[in-house]
Amino acid sequence: MDFSAQLSIEQQFKLKVLQEQVQNLNKEQAQEYLLEMFRQMMVKDNLVKHLLKDA
Repeated sequence: MDFSAQLSIEQQFKLKVLQEQVQNLNKEQAQEYLLEMFRQMMVKDNLVKHLLKDA
């Protein structure tokens, strides 16, 4: 089994909380939220790459 794709209990809880928070967003709010999440993921990827390069 590939555990890298599994979520911890804490992550599952956070996902459920997020699901409830975004449930009532309108289309524009949802699009803005999605774009911001992707931006933050790219920043995180860049940080990880930078840290690995310097390791």
